[in-house]
Amino acid sequence: MEQLQTVSAVSKNLGISNRMLRYYEQIGLVQSQRVEGYAYRVYDDQAIRRLRQIIVLRKLRVSVKQICEILSNNAAANVIEVFERNIGELDEEITAMATIREILQNLVAELREKANMQLRLDWINDSSVLTLVDALAFPQNTIREDKTMEDLNKAGEKLDKLTDRDVRIVYLPPAMVAAAYAKGTEPGPELVTGDLVDQFIKDKDLKNIYPASRHFGFNNPDEPVHGEGHGYERYITIPDDMDVPAPLVKKHFIGGIYAAHTIPFGEWDAWLKLHEWVGNNNRYDFNWGTIQGVCGWIEEHLNYWNWYTCGLSMGDVDESRQIDLMIPIELKG
Repeated sequence: MEQLQTVSAVSKNLGISNRMLRYYEQIGLVQSQRVEGYAYRVYDDQAIRRLRQIIVLRKLRVSVKQICEILSNNAAANVIEVFERNIGELDEEITAMATIREILQNLVAELREKANMQLRLDWINDSSVLTLVDALAFPQNTIREDKTMEDLNKAGEKLDKLTDRDVRIVYLPPAMVAAAYAKGTEPGPELVTGDLVDQFIKDKDLKNIYPASRHFGFNNPDEPVHGEGHGYERYITIPDDMDVPAPLVKKHFIGGIYAAHTIPFGEWDAWLKLHEWVGNNNRYDFNWGTIQGVCGWIEEHLNYWNWYTCGLSMGDVDESRQIDLMIPIELKG
């Protein structure tokens, strides 16, 4: 007998977030189904097998776009072509990283020889340094370094984590917003709230009246409640004196300090990486006092007016879109 699993069960068993599951459904990679007399959406065995395939491919750094290509045409020749393309890109990455590593090692050796000397501020102009770095000018550099499996595993762990360069500390000022909320509504609360906000923008001519407007979204709540499914809420900032018609609600967004990381639309697994960055940071801590949304975690749609002007709705999937993932933080101590 076929086993049907709920979204929450699949999320737990496969180690994938509910948000990522919804995104895969939105772009057509996998489909859940309704069972008569049952409140939750479920996945059958075929869908779960498909999800396992997707997870394996993502762990191999195959892009979502390439996964769509593979699953729509899984002929061996097509899969081989995609994999070979990625192998070539990885080879270039490994070569470049090995080159930079070797150059840095040589620079360290040069500087250690001068450890007992007063270094000149223009040491980087030394002919020996310039000679080393000149190697980077050649795109087909063949300098390589043997890597053990342990080295590769350690490198993989580092690549899978955000560094300080990947995260920005931003301040979101308090603002008045028009808020749209939906829960467990077909075709999904993200799309329903998106349509509501789109219509509000058109009715109010918001782009011309208030071009400084910003658009935020967040899960609220993320887990199903009483069989109603997950909820999603969107904010669009507005002038303080603007009227907001139902079903939208006028609210005050409290703002604050946030750790922000930019992703292309759909890379929702980066939420975990940003959470780990905040948790391991020596200067900042989570600001649990910010309770809007799920623990205050929000997403800002960047370059909002650009794609809105092109006629794209909130629900249209476009990998050129950029999203800021944001977690509220505060200084430690």
